[in-house]
Amino acid sequence: MSNPDLQQRATALLALHQPGNPVVLPTVWDAWSARLAVGAGFSALTVGSHPVADSVGRADNEGMTFDELLTRVAQITEAVDVPVSVDIESGYAEAPARLVEGLLSVGAVGLNIEDTVHSEGGRLRSSGEHAELVGGLRAAADSAGVHVVVNARTDLFLRKDGDDADRVDRAVARLKEAAAAGADVLYPVGRHDADTQRRLTAELPLPVNAIGLPDQDDPASFGPLGVARISFGPFLQAALATRATELLERWR
Repeated sequence: MSNPDLQQRATALLALHQPGNPVVLPTVWDAWSARLAVGAGFSALTVGSHPVADSVGRADNEGMTFDELLTRVAQITEAVDVPVSVDIESGYAEAPARLVEGLLSVGAVGLNIEDTVHSEGGRLRSSGEHAELVGGLRAAADSAGVHVVVNARTDLFLRKDGDDADRVDRAVARLKEAAAAGADVLYPVGRHDADTQRRLTAELPLPVNAIGLPDQDDPASFGPLGVARISFGPFLQAALATRATELLERWR
């Protein structure tokens, strides 16, 4: 895919992020699930590291290599004609230029980058380290001539890091640094109550990504909370697995 085509897709992906009118990016893991989502009418997708890892028999948290992920992403982008973002976990210990080059080479125009460093025992990057990585990704994308949509994620809520009392404050401060470094979207990943979600979207300076449970949540509930993007993490695959198990048990 040429750079103008990639840039057009990146621009289209970014434009979909409207606070209060969130874009739903179904989380897919292979060509089949991607075609299923596009066939259902969705105009962009995100590739989830956890469901991809499960689909190839590897562990989440960088149990597969970056090259293995790229192989799967290439199959997805060949199968559908919509913008695709990719969860690259904490970067697979690769340099920002290598990450951006690899994604663009297989037709992806967005990425999620988290602050848990799986290649270093699962430690949490400092806010400055995470911002530096975001800045490196933005600079690499600029050099490549494509405005890759960078979704900066923090795992403070998932990890229950530090005291509950100031966790929102710390997450907001951390993500503001990422925003200043060049992020386009901010992802305080976790399941938040309505008041916390409203506070996050009110205090963060960029569109906010929330996680949705496709078989349980009300799609209309996210807009009033100021959310700009909804993805499913591993939960679409999990919901399909539950239903598939029910079907298979009929034949045991």
